[in-house]
Amino acid sequence: MSGAGSPDLRVDGKGLRVAVVAASWHQTVMDGLVEGARRALTESGVDSVELVRVPGTFELPVACARLAGSYDALVALGVVIRGGTPHFDYVCQAATVGLTDVSVRTGVPVGFGVLTCDDDAQALDRAGLPGSSEDKGHEAATPAVATAVTLRDLTGRDAAVVGA
Repeated sequence: MSGAGSPDLRVDGKGLRVAVVAASWHQTVMDGLVEGARRALTESGVDSVELVRVPGTFELPVACARLAGSYDALVALGVVIRGGTPHFDYVCQAATVGLTDVSVRTGVPVGFGVLTCDDDAQALDRAGLPGSSEDKGHEAATPAVATAVTLRDLTGRDAAVVGA
C-alpha cells in the first residue's frame, strides 16, 4: 500500500534488533500502525522486535534516545490530530525535530511513522487497517531496516570513500 513514486524496498534484516516505540493515544489507529510495523519487520526477516509504549507522540523522542544504544533501528509511531489550538503544531514539530536529532546524533535509523492529520478519518485511512488506503506503520519500519542494513554494510569501509 505504498504511494506513487515510493521505492519497493526488499531488505534482509536477519540478525537486526529493532524496537517499535508507539504512542498510546488513538488506540485503534495505533493498533493498526503497530501491526503494520510488525508485519514489515517480519517480512524483512527481523526476529528480534520489542514493543515499547509511551503516553503520546511528544514522548517518542526521549524514549527513542534512551533505546538507541541497544538497537540497530527504531520505529517511532504516533498520531496527532489537529484541534482548535496551536498544540498540534508544537507536538508535530517537537516529534519531528526530536526524532531526527536522535537518529543523527546516535547513528541509529529511526523510522518515522508519526501521522499528522486534520481529523480522525485521515488517521484511520493511513493506519493500515482493513479499508485503509495506506499502511504508514509498514512504511516506517521498512526504511528503518533498509537504512540499518546500509549502515551495517558501511561499517569498516574507508571513511574517505564513505564521505565522498
